[in-house]
Amino acid sequence: MIKLNDIVVKFGDFTALHDINVNVKEGEFFTFLGPSGCGKTTTLRTITGFIQPASGTVFMNGKDITRVPIEKRDIGVVFQSYALFPTMTVYDNIAFGLKIKKLNKQEIDQKVRDIARKVDLSDEQLAKAVSQLSGGQQQRVAIARALVTSPKIICLDEPLSNLDAKLRVQLRNELKKMQKDFGITSIYVTHDQEEALTLSDRIAVFNKGYIEQIGTPNEIYNHSATEFVCNFIGDINRLEDNIVAAMNEKGAGLDPAWHHYIRLERLHVNKKDDADHFSFDAQVVASEYYGLYIKYTIAAFGQTLRVIEKNDGSTPFTQGDTVKVSFSTSNIMSYAPKEA
Repeated sequence: MIKLNDIVVKFGDFTALHDINVNVKEGEFFTFLGPSGCGKTTTLRTITGFIQPASGTVFMNGKDITRVPIEKRDIGVVFQSYALFPTMTVYDNIAFGLKIKKLNKQEIDQKVRDIARKVDLSDEQLAKAVSQLSGGQQQRVAIARALVTSPKIICLDEPLSNLDAKLRVQLRNELKKMQKDFGITSIYVTHDQEEALTLSDRIAVFNKGYIEQIGTPNEIYNHSATEFVCNFIGDINRLEDNIVAAMNEKGAGLDPAWHHYIRLERLHVNKKDDADHFSFDAQVVASEYYGLYIKYTIAAFGQTLRVIEKNDGSTPFTQGDTVKVSFSTSNIMSYAPKEA
């Protein structure tokens, strides 16, 4: 559907993107994830035509669109700020792109009202000025405006970042449902790992203008290709030298020069060991009760580790308790240190 071949973007002497290669499939929800300034929005703007690459090619359905003007790319865009016209009605905001395309009044009215129903905007809301709507409602207007022209692709640049946490969770669930209902190819930019993991079919993790890994949420989280991805996605424990040495005494075979990590939920407190489990006594330093789960900070081998345990209803451990901690060595992710 959308293919980027060796895209390089430069701003003066600064190279913002280095040889970016991405292939987004038709109907896929594909997310660009990474910290601020990593190149994800620049890549999105290259796809939409707001930025021209110094080299490389942008394809849509096998056709080179690298130099095709923005308005002829058939791509809907939802910006972080929504970029709505605040003094215009919701109806006129949604109808704007259709008027540019010179559709007749009856066609415009039908399309606007059809898309409004699909994104749960009422006739009453259509008559209001955008400035009278809540943040969540404005987000729906922005999505409706992007979808009403029936683009082949929709690009969304951090569309939930201006909303409060509760509304953000609610709307991202609705966004995913809408995307599936419409079956539209979606490219989504975010720095929020949880958002990326819950929404995406596949994720590209960006770092300093490079793509570190492309994969499914499961691949990105459980099989992180690089140390950067491993640390950026979710929460993780790094296993320090003392614990690595203790594991190697029991035949773990870990390279002491490498960096070794394990996810918090892969450690278990006072659970029955399997053959490949490494287990040790530890002291509870702190506990945090979240309802669905409990997060423990434990001390052993001169370091602290964090453990997430599903809440099974039993009495939680408290500070000072001695517990047995175990984990499977197969869940360790190991990386060779980068050369200086």
